[in-house]
Amino acid sequence: MVANKEKATKRKASIAEVKAEQIASKQEAEESTEDSNEESDYASDEENLLGNINNEGEDSSDSDREYDTDEDDDDEVLSFESLGSDGEEDSEEDTGARLEEIENDNDEDAEDEEEPDSADDVNSDSESEEDDEEDEDSSEEDLEEEQEVEENVEKMQESKPAKSEKPAQPAKSAKPAKPVKQDNKKKATRNESDDEGPLPADDEDELRLGRIEDVLGEGEKKTRGLSVFPTLPKRKGKPKDEYAAGDTSDEEDIRNTVGNIPMHWYDEYKHIGYDWDAKRIIKAKKGDAIDDFLQRMEDPNFWRTVTDPQTGQKVVLSDDDIGLIKRIMAGRNPDVEYNDYEPFVEWFTSEVEKMPIRNIPDSKRSFLPSKVEKQKIGKYVHALKMGWMKTRAEKRRLEAIRRMPKFYMLWQTDHGKEDMRRIHDHVVAPKRPLPGHAESYNPPPEYLFDEKELEQWKRLANEPWKRKRPFVPQKYNSLREVPAYGRFIKERFLRCLDLYLCPRSRRTRVAVGPEYLVPKLPSPRDLQPFPTLQNLIYKGHTNMIRCISVEPKGEYLVTGSDDMTVKIWEISTARCIRTIPTGDIVRSVAWCPNSKISLVAVASGKRVLLINPKVGDYMLVKKTDDLLAEAPRSDTVDNERIQTAIQWGEVTEEESKAGVRIVITHFREVRQVTWHGRGDYFATVMPDAAYRSVMIHQLSKRRSQLPFSKSKGLVQCVLFHPVKPCLFVATQRHVRVYDLVKQMMLKKLYPGCKWISSMAIHPKGDNLLVGTYEKRLMWFDLDLSTKPYQQLRIHNSAIRGVAFHQRYPLFASAGDDRSVVVSHGMVYNDLLQNPLIVPLRRLKNHEIVNDFSVLDLVFHPTQPWIFSSGADNTVRLYT
Repeated sequence: MVANKEKATKRKASIAEVKAEQIASKQEAEESTEDSNEESDYASDEENLLGNINNEGEDSSDSDREYDTDEDDDDEVLSFESLGSDGEEDSEEDTGARLEEIENDNDEDAEDEEEPDSADDVNSDSESEEDDEEDEDSSEEDLEEEQEVEENVEKMQESKPAKSEKPAQPAKSAKPAKPVKQDNKKKATRNESDDEGPLPADDEDELRLGRIEDVLGEGEKKTRGLSVFPTLPKRKGKPKDEYAAGDTSDEEDIRNTVGNIPMHWYDEYKHIGYDWDAKRIIKAKKGDAIDDFLQRMEDPNFWRTVTDPQTGQKVVLSDDDIGLIKRIMAGRNPDVEYNDYEPFVEWFTSEVEKMPIRNIPDSKRSFLPSKVEKQKIGKYVHALKMGWMKTRAEKRRLEAIRRMPKFYMLWQTDHGKEDMRRIHDHVVAPKRPLPGHAESYNPPPEYLFDEKELEQWKRLANEPWKRKRPFVPQKYNSLREVPAYGRFIKERFLRCLDLYLCPRSRRTRVAVGPEYLVPKLPSPRDLQPFPTLQNLIYKGHTNMIRCISVEPKGEYLVTGSDDMTVKIWEISTARCIRTIPTGDIVRSVAWCPNSKISLVAVASGKRVLLINPKVGDYMLVKKTDDLLAEAPRSDTVDNERIQTAIQWGEVTEEESKAGVRIVITHFREVRQVTWHGRGDYFATVMPDAAYRSVMIHQLSKRRSQLPFSKSKGLVQCVLFHPVKPCLFVATQRHVRVYDLVKQMMLKKLYPGCKWISSMAIHPKGDNLLVGTYEKRLMWFDLDLSTKPYQQLRIHNSAIRGVAFHQRYPLFASAGDDRSVVVSHGMVYNDLLQNPLIVPLRRLKNHEIVNDFSVLDLVFHPTQPWIFSSGADNTVRLYT
């Protein structure tokens, strides 16, 4: 079997050589007149075809073939792909491995041929007959292959183009020869595989399918049951120089095919770019510290090995490269042949010519000294004078003095600087006062004592420290006539005492910045809500509005003015609902805090009017009228002092129509009226009534009381405690707190001012707010002290009114400086925690009229709103 195959192969090769010679001779005759470029192209095509024919029966490469054109490479690649196992891309390592397998298989075949006692010799007669039949089949197949080769050659000659056609087209006509090559290879492989057993009946159908797969390039080539690649063709002759055309763009050995890009773009990725097939190029593995150590120990060139970031390969630096690096690091010229110390070329001669080239006279500044040098010399001279700069001799002298032993004076003068090292913080002794004109031997006449002064000086002999002077000034004609000073020794002794008793320690002063002295207060944004802007203006009065009060439900507002009227306003619309004339200046109004009674107390002149405003619930208004219709009978008779002070009287028909229900006439002008928290008692203040200045009235029994029997001062205002039965009475300089049940004084507060104007009490009753005409606002903590807890100077003029909010931690003050200052006043339930007071907003919208501005203010009972009345005849609502 082996011998038959060798014969067939040799026969095929000889036929191919003969045909190739005939084709070459014909082409030389036909193409003698063609261009050289076309000749090379046609020759390459014929060689391609012949190479395919000659390689049909062999696994080795074509020995007679030379590659000069790119088309050869293309055909070679195509034939290589058609022999692939599954049409997939294989790496270089796989290709090399398969080539080694093929070589090993060929070696095994050769050994089989050399062995005399092979398995073929032991076969039976039937096997030998089958072998003979196979030899006949192979001879017939060889004849068919020769006919096919001749037909392909004739077709190629017939399809040869004219001169005008492109030379690349014959390559396409030569491609149909590939299936022939593949078919022949299939047959050869089939002949080789005949050793294993007989062919089945449907072998021809499988052969046809195999040829179709060969055309498509998808089938597997099997050699003794292994899927392999054919061996690469060996190229004979000198290879063509790829740089002969002058293209040196790829002279660098760039293993990295991602291009000339910064490699740090891929620091965070496992790959370093992509190849031509858009596949990731994985980074090369970097060795660890052990690999570096082993390489350092084994490789003598490790110290001069660097990694090229572009190609990814390690480069060993040559001696020239290391020398270049050393010269650059040393700051020398990188070029070895460069001489830094070449002989100087004298471009301009140093010899002065007798006849100058430029016969221009020298400028004037060439004869003047340099100003810059003059300034430098002046600086040096000044430094020498000041001692900042020393000459060499002076430096040597100072160095010698520094090396000498040092001595210090034990005592120095009082004016000298202390240089002793043992005293770090020296205290200078107190200096004696300098003598004046009275100590002179010839003092001016005004300094001499007269008889009265001399007698007074002698009278204070027992108390010399009270004397104006410790001596009597005398006048002499000359200094020679001045006698010895009699008190010289005593003064020296006193001077020594002063030095001896002088404190020798200096108190350390604590450096405290102003930001540490000011308490840290929260931001006003964190203390919202509070009034910030003006919302409504209530206009209607024709004179200044002295007082205002709000209904307990917060729907209506009552105001009293110097135009002798009281007006009822609706808060939400600023509409005046009712105007009630009083016949005198209204100085105080107060809405009854009891929500079950619709009643307003008005202090107008010497009368106190209890008015039903007739607003709100109709049933409530009617109930109030029914309650006040008849006076209750009382068996007790008031004493003479009360009867002469006040009288409960009846109202006229006009006043009854206006809403007045009760009139209380006082014997002095009423300045203030205020209600108790339950709404049954109210108090009035008459500052000019001495001990009867404060009176308390009971509405249900229509009786009055005189709480005080003696006058404690000029009473300014009074207040009821919101919870306890206590009465706060403010005079000009003090605030007294009385217990109404025990009828005794509980506490006396000392604001430290000259004139109190107003006061307000916190809803919890433990804190008091006092305003004065001296621009000060004082906060009293009644559980803490009788003196103000904090004083606020937030107004530039007299304070007229203060107020607390019933629900929110807010308080406000108003004065003649047009401003209403809203502040945050948080009172904590913890008795150990002090109240937090923070000024929030200053509202300035009122006008100044006759030095008066804001006269009264009051908070809304439920909302964080505030009302203020002023001398500009308006009431303003801030929300």
